[in-house]
Amino acid sequence: MAAERLSMRTIKEILRLKWACHRSNREIAQSCKIARSSVGECLTRAAAAGLTWPLPPDLDDGTLEARLYRRPGRPAGQRPLPEWETIHQELKRPCVTLQLLWQEYKTAEPAGLQYSQFCVHYRQWAKTLDLCLRQEHRAGEKLFLDYAGESLWITDPATGTRTPVALFVAVLGASNYTYAEASRAADLPAWIASHVRAFEYFGGVTAALIPDNHKSAVLHPDRYEPDLHPTYLDLAAHYGTTILPTRVRRPRDKAKVETAVLIVERWIVAALRHRTFFSLAELNAAIGELLERLNSRRFRKLPGSRRTLFEALDKPALRPLPATPYVFAEWKRARVNIDYHVSLDGHAYSVPYQLVHHEVELRFTARVVEIFHKGQRVASHLRSYRAGGFTTDPAHRPKAHQRHLAWTPSRLTRWGATIGPATAALITAILASRPHPEQGYRSCLGLLRLSRQYSVSRLEAACARALAIRALSYKSVQSILRTGLDQQALVPILTPPRPAHDHVRGPAYYTHQEASDVA
Repeated sequence: MAAERLSMRTIKEILRLKWACHRSNREIAQSCKIARSSVGECLTRAAAAGLTWPLPPDLDDGTLEARLYRRPGRPAGQRPLPEWETIHQELKRPCVTLQLLWQEYKTAEPAGLQYSQFCVHYRQWAKTLDLCLRQEHRAGEKLFLDYAGESLWITDPATGTRTPVALFVAVLGASNYTYAEASRAADLPAWIASHVRAFEYFGGVTAALIPDNHKSAVLHPDRYEPDLHPTYLDLAAHYGTTILPTRVRRPRDKAKVETAVLIVERWIVAALRHRTFFSLAELNAAIGELLERLNSRRFRKLPGSRRTLFEALDKPALRPLPATPYVFAEWKRARVNIDYHVSLDGHAYSVPYQLVHHEVELRFTARVVEIFHKGQRVASHLRSYRAGGFTTDPAHRPKAHQRHLAWTPSRLTRWGATIGPATAALITAILASRPHPEQGYRSCLGLLRLSRQYSVSRLEAACARALAIRALSYKSVQSILRTGLDQQALVPILTPPRPAHDHVRGPAYYTHQEASDVA
């Protein structure tokens, strides 16, 4: 028998060319675009069936097929048939094929169907199933995800305002076990949080996630290389699964979840249409009750329910959950500033100074900010919400900056005291005269560096003179030393008495004037 049964039109053409036109098998095969062995087999069957040319006018295609392909022995209808429901469920298990199931069937029923008829009978039986059960999905292989089109509502008890909410739906491919929940929005945080709760509801993770091209899942849809959202990829990496978005405008790719959404809308949304909910928790509690009823509802054309199929198929094949649930994290690209910091929400975080002007990625949660360069984490900080602030790791600074910032007011004062009390007092006065002590660091360091050029006694005398005349700067001390004023006696500056004059008013004038104003 040929690998594939020929059409009745081709068979009639073979018989015509052979018996009416007397062509060779090779010529017939070339004309009909089939193998020569198929021509020979067809002619052998025709001879065995006692056919002649021209064919009888009352011989229809059905009768002709029956005469050509009649099998010896018992008719196929009298052979023991397998339980097609069992075959259908076993096909959903990993690595199970129709050929393996046929071999097991033949071992139990040696007189049963051959492999080709086994496949034909199964496919004819499978056509009688509902669309959502007609697809063949491996256990624990895929989780389909989407949002329902019909909205539920939350009512504000104070104002009576109704706010629509999003309805998240996730369905397992093999068992159709379904999860649904309401969230205030269909944004990225809600999308990720719904995934985490769905995994906890199922008690495991599938090998692949099949989302629609939702903006929280796919940034830029593409048939071959879709640009997935980095937070969604982060979730998949945490749970050890992969993301396979459906193709754009290909509804058959997501027929499973489309059917699940339709069922959820009919059995949950429609059932809650007359109820009023004042909080999201109250609404999700009602959804949970109806969801349990939906998953326990028995199938019409298959034995069992979604729950029994889940317990038998999907649950044993799911991957285990990680030790901790995924913590929502966002990603952002940034360029390192010249001060080796990157900004997030107005707060600056340090990175190694070698990455100045380089582009990095920030992964941030509510508590932690991580910074990556070419996929490698280069910095990690506790998150701060203080706008205008800086979070700096000292190890990220260049060595010169580290040495500079090692100076403190107390350290500078102690160093000045090794020269003399006047030097220490001048350093304290310089630091106190600046709005910020750091602004006086350079003056103090320059002042101390003068000890390399001049003797300690001269520097101490110059600092004493600078204090006396209130010349609180490095340049003033340098000028005193350069001109030799430190070696001259310090003459105290006396304030001359105010001369008597008719136009000079004494304090009595203002006292008298205030008394006149009060009167």
